[in-house]
Amino acid sequence: MSQREAEGRSRLLNFAAQLVTVTLDRDGSLTERMTKAFPWMLALSPADRQTCTQELLDAARASFSTDQPHLAITELTSWKETATAVAAGLRTADLEWLDADHAVERP
Repeated sequence: MSQREAEGRSRLLNFAAQLVTVTLDRDGSLTERMTKAFPWMLALSPADRQTCTQELLDAARASFSTDQPHLAITELTSWKETATAVAAGLRTADLEWLDADHAVERP
């Protein structure tokens, strides 16, 4: 096993331990219990907290069942970085998408 694989497994096991703690706690909804384990989720809107909870659990199940730690760790990192951006004041902005009919030259 490479060092990278060992680190991935270690991070996944740490994440799994946090999820076990969440499931053993009986106070509050699942999303409320997740915010206790992952306080950065408090920066998200209530709707995003619910989505985050479900997506983290789905990614964890996929990781555990396929022995692919990166699935859960990538999802966890993505949501944490989103919460960090929201906390820093970066909000969703209206985006102007390029029309598919307009080719952009390579730099």
